[in-house]
Amino acid sequence: MAPNVKPTSAPGDSLAAEAWGLLIPLVYPPRFIEIAHKVGVTPSILGALRFLDQPQPMGRMAELLHCDPSNVTGIVDTLEERNLAKRKPSAADRRVKVVELTAAGKKLRARASEEMYKPPAWIEGLSAADQRKLRDVLQRAGAPGPVEK
Repeated sequence: MAPNVKPTSAPGDSLAAEAWGLLIPLVYPPRFIEIAHKVGVTPSILGALRFLDQPQPMGRMAELLHCDPSNVTGIVDTLEERNLAKRKPSAADRRVKVVELTAAGKKLRARASEEMYKPPAWIEGLSAADQRKLRDVLQRAGAPGPVEK
């Protein structure tokens, strides 16, 4: 188990709850926060960058970030202050504001994405056989349709 990772499931929980309780602290928030700090942004800005692979209406950003639209305004304000994005009226409806990354924002998004895809130390520390098993289980878990039991 990774350092400082404590299982969060309770005794008597199902195997699924136990597995999930062990997985949560390994992937979120520690890794996400670590990457945000590494690229010099807050976790909320990193979350927004993830969804700005193409221009997005601010309302859609709120849906993607699972937050209130009023929170998106502050996030986009910060993106604009740092010259990472710009707001512009939607071509389809001028009342709607669309957020688009600037060249600097695209560069930072690419760097953040690169960091996200680097395996964390706890995975690299597993044997090749365990890495293969983990990969295979995660592939099955993410596959469409029923999961093999």
